[in-house]
Amino acid sequence: MDITTWPLIGPLVQLGAAGLHEFVDLLEPLAAAGAAALAVALITLVVRALLIPLDVRMVRAEGARRRLAPALAALRTRWKKKPEELQRRTMELYRDAGVSPVAGFGSMLAQAPIVSLLYLVLASPAIAAEPNPLRVEELLGVGFGEALGLAVVTGGAGAIVLTASVVVLLTLSGLLQRRAMRMLQQGLPTPEIPAAIAPMLGILPFIAIIPALIVPFGAAIYLAVSSLWSAIERPVLRRVLWGETEWRPGEGDE
Repeated sequence: MDITTWPLIGPLVQLGAAGLHEFVDLLEPLAAAGAAALAVALITLVVRALLIPLDVRMVRAEGARRRLAPALAALRTRWKKKPEELQRRTMELYRDAGVSPVAGFGSMLAQAPIVSLLYLVLASPAIAAEPNPLRVEELLGVGFGEALGLAVVTGGAGAIVLTASVVVLLTLSGLLQRRAMRMLQQGLPTPEIPAAIAPMLGILPFIAIIPALIVPFGAAIYLAVSSLWSAIERPVLRRVLWGETEWRPGEGDE
């Protein structure tokens, strides 16, 4: 089954594959065998740079929700036994403050079609009934369309190095994000979290490691670079947009 021949989605995959292949060819004199990996990394940086306005909106909304936290805590205490009334008053509070409770998902939703297209481009064995040239690209013996989780089992030292590199990048990103999350909670009322969910919050920043081992290697590069971008960008935006009075990295660090 060749998904690239389907109506609507097929032409998009064909266009994406052709564009990525041309970009890889352009970078080959500079990066040789690493041209495909460099191409995806550069595309990721361009996409994230274009999404900075959405990230700015997200951080501003995050700051507004932070200021509303005491009022939200008071609502939860007063209306905890009446969930419908709690929901209504919570939405009223957000509306009166001009804050959207879903503003933080803009960047993630905008990236979803890009990640999906990249996945289809790399996972498709054929493009318009012709062998996918991007599947031939490889780095340290790992095919660009091969999953790292499989490559590390069946491959050699190169697969181990690449898998370890991606895992390290995502782990670093997760540590930075978890540190930022803890700092954001300082001085705020502690929300009531079900006991079954609380342990999962600690590993949430590292959840991207799992898909990175399953998707094609090229898509794993996008996940690693994008996650590291987010981990670095968010604290910078908070400092710039919130000001020193609300964001003081280092205070209360463990």
